[in-house]
Amino acid sequence: MSHHLDTPLAAQSGQLFITDLYVFDGEHGTVFVMNVNSSITGADIKPGFHHEARYEFKVHVDGGEDEELTYRVTFDEPDPEGRQALQVYALTGSEARDDLATGTLVLEGRTGETVGDQRLRVWAGRIRDPFYIDLDQLAAINKAFKHGTRLDRSAWHPENPRNSFADATVESIVLEVGGQDSMLRDGMQVGVWCATKLATDAGGWWQINRAGHPMMWPIFWPTDTDFSNPANVRHPRDDAKGAGDEIASIVARVIDANGTSADPAACGRSVARQLLPDVLSYRIGSRAIFGFAERNGRQIRDNAPEVMFSLVMNTGITTGFDADVALEARSESFPYVVAA
Repeated sequence: MSHHLDTPLAAQSGQLFITDLYVFDGEHGTVFVMNVNSSITGADIKPGFHHEARYEFKVHVDGGEDEELTYRVTFDEPDPEGRQALQVYALTGSEARDDLATGTLVLEGRTGETVGDQRLRVWAGRIRDPFYIDLDQLAAINKAFKHGTRLDRSAWHPENPRNSFADATVESIVLEVGGQDSMLRDGMQVGVWCATKLATDAGGWWQINRAGHPMMWPIFWPTDTDFSNPANVRHPRDDAKGAGDEIASIVARVIDANGTSADPAACGRSVARQLLPDVLSYRIGSRAIFGFAERNGRQIRDNAPEVMFSLVMNTGITTGFDADVALEARSESFPYVVAA
C-alpha cells in the first residue's frame, strides 16, 4: 500500500495514488489487483481513473532484475453515466520495460463490466475497500519511527480496534491471466509490482507512484504527500542502493529504542534485505499468503499491517483484527472484490 492518508494532494490526485497491490491464485489463473483513489483521502476526490494515465502491472521472472511482462491498462474519459472505456495491452520481453512500446491490445471493455474469458479477463470500477487498519495504531507506529522512540500504545487499544476503512471505497483494476499463459506457468517464481504513469511534455512517461510490498509508504515515508520521494520514480532494481541504508537505519533506531534485539543494526539490515527490491514475490499456482512465517504473494484477506508492523519492530504486534472484519468487501469468485 502506498497512500491511504488524508492529504490535500491525495484528494486532488487520488486517481494516481496506489493504495494496494494483491497477487494470488484465482479461479482460472493468476490474479493481479491494483487499487487507487481511496475515499479515505477526502470527500472531494475525483471519481474514476485518470484518462491520461497508464496503470501497469510489472512481472519479473525467476529473480530477474527487469520485468519480462507488463500488463498496461488505460481508460478513456467518463461518459455521461460515469463509465469509462478501458483497454488492456500486453508487453513482453524488452517491450515490457519500454514506455515507448505500444504492446498488443488484448482486451477492450468498460468499467463495471467483466471483459474476457478464462484465458484473460479484466474488471475495473469502484469497490468497497477491503483493506483494514486502525489509523490510531498507524499513528503510533509513525511517531516511533519519526523520532526513533519507544512505541507509545496508550492511544490505541487492541481489545477494541476501529477499522478506519469500514466505509471507504476505492477504484480497483482486477486482471486474471489464465494458467495456459507461457510466462505465468504453475511453479514459476515471479516478482510483481505496479505503477501509475503520466505523459510528459517531452514525449515520454513519468512514473508517478508505485507499489510492491504493502505498507511501505505509510511506515517509511508517511509524509510523502506530493510524490517527491525518489521511491516513487525509482525502478525496483535500484531500491537497495537508493533506500537500503535509509530503511536499515530507521528500523535499527526503532528496534534499539524498543529493546527488541541485542543487535539492532543487524536487524535493520535484515529488514531492508527482505523488503528490497520492493516487489511481491509469488510462486505461480500456489496458495498466496502475506503472513508471519511465509510471504508469498498477497490475498485480499491478509492482515498486511500486522505482518509489516511485526517485521519492522522485530516483535509481535497485533492489530486486534481478523480477516472477517472486511468479509463483506471481498468475494470468492471473479472479480474477487465487491462493487460499491
